[in-house]
Amino acid sequence: MARSTMDAAPETRVGRPQRARRRRTPFQLVAQVLGELLITAGVVLLLFVGWELWWTNIDSSIKQEQALEQFFSDVPPITAPDPVQGGAGPAAPEDFGDPVVLPQQDLVGTFGVVYIPRFGEGYSRPVTSGVGTDVLDNLGLGHYPGTGVPGELGNFALAGHRQTHGQVLDQIHTLMPGDRIYVQTRDGYYTYVFRNTEIVLPDRADVIAPVPTRPDATPEDRILTLTSCNPRFGAQERIIAYSVLESWRPIGAGPPPEIAENVARAAGQG
Repeated sequence: MARSTMDAAPETRVGRPQRARRRRTPFQLVAQVLGELLITAGVVLLLFVGWELWWTNIDSSIKQEQALEQFFSDVPPITAPDPVQGGAGPAAPEDFGDPVVLPQQDLVGTFGVVYIPRFGEGYSRPVTSGVGTDVLDNLGLGHYPGTGVPGELGNFALAGHRQTHGQVLDQIHTLMPGDRIYVQTRDGYYTYVFRNTEIVLPDRADVIAPVPTRPDATPEDRILTLTSCNPRFGAQERIIAYSVLESWRPIGAGPPPEIAENVARAAGQG
């Protein structure tokens, strides 16, 4: 009598030789563990880079917008730009006399805005007192405590990140002699003209002296100094950009025509 398929199956399973598993050596086990750890570390590194280059910029941009809103809430409405000069480039500066200078005790929180046309039409970044991580990582440009203020004889020195936390000075290396940098406070607009950059080591604190690189000298110019890390994806050096005050105009006179539209946008009026 023929056996059924079900009866034959156990015999077939028993009769089929099974291949013995090869035991891995300790070296192979260690290599496997190390490989898995390296893969995990690579994934974590990629996530960290993504967080640094993407999320920190988004988070900082949101906080900078909030800082700008707070600043403009205490500033009079922006005067409409001249329809002929607006957007036509820098015009001959008017003479409004000596610039008004903010008292040092008023340098609390966000006290100004910087506009740099070279960095794009919409470039406007808040200026906040201090250069700690609470400022630079969240609020754009930080003002070195103890340095000058906009329009003051001496050195108005600022710091900012390049590739992270809003990328406020990412394009600092593109500045060209003659480029204008505008600073707005509650009192008015200060126009600086860019002169040059230099690369220094991180311990060169003399670049923010009243006369940059000459700590014992008496200042004769009104200087704006921008500082950031160098190269763009590193911090082994510092890149320093120097500008000198060309003119100023009171807040009631309206912004310089070149930045009038940008000022209106930053103030939420454009």
